[in-house]
Amino acid sequence: MSEDAPSRRAPPAVAVVDAKTPGNVGTIARAMKNFGFEDLLLVDPPELDPDGEAYGFAGHAREDVLPNATEVTFDQLVESYHTIGCTAVTNEDDRNHVRFPYSTPADLAERLPTVEAPTALVFGRERVGLTNEELARIDEICSIPASAEYPVLNLGQAATVTLYELRTLTLDPDETQLPDVERVRAPEPLVDRLYEEWERLLDELNHPEEKREKTMRMIRRVYGRADPTEREVNTFLGLLRRAIERPDRK
Repeated sequence: MSEDAPSRRAPPAVAVVDAKTPGNVGTIARAMKNFGFEDLLLVDPPELDPDGEAYGFAGHAREDVLPNATEVTFDQLVESYHTIGCTAVTNEDDRNHVRFPYSTPADLAERLPTVEAPTALVFGRERVGLTNEELARIDEICSIPASAEYPVLNLGQAATVTLYELRTLTLDPDETQLPDVERVRAPEPLVDRLYEEWERLLDELNHPEEKREKTMRMIRRVYGRADPTEREVNTFLGLLRRAIERPDRK
């Protein structure tokens, strides 16, 4: 790395308060591994048996994130970190200063790079989350926008969604596994053959001449948006040829 290159600030720690089931701790550890987070803090955790469900649910995080987790008290957590309590959307307003105002995970992704202090994302219990007394001691609140009819996510879901939104704090774009559209898209000559077969089918169907140009334009747009693979195009070619060459069409 160049001496002039900026160093990446340490990503937030992930704290789980009083989780009741080892499986949820393992699920959160796995989400951390997926999105580049390493520092797991546990307040009053359940027993995490290496042969139990925590390690079973953790995937590859069983090798590092989970066994390296640190047990802390809630007092130590709020004293040592800039804490962000992750809770359900509250539908509350500025008359309630315990759970309002709040940021979304997307908001945090933009703002956290400017926070100098060590930061911890704090998740609460499976059924009741963080208590109002705990939230009152936390620096800020984060909530995931969801349906007003049922805004409550379970613990593993909430952690996974939040860490996904914050992955820009931990992962370089070159490190993420995204499909290379230019690599997987079928070769253009093959796609052109697909269009030719569509034109043949329209002819066989006696599709009105005055509508064929518009129909072909629509077909091209659909396949253009889909970025079909070579295998997909070949499958469509086979179906179109069978439709055109059916014996009962002769």
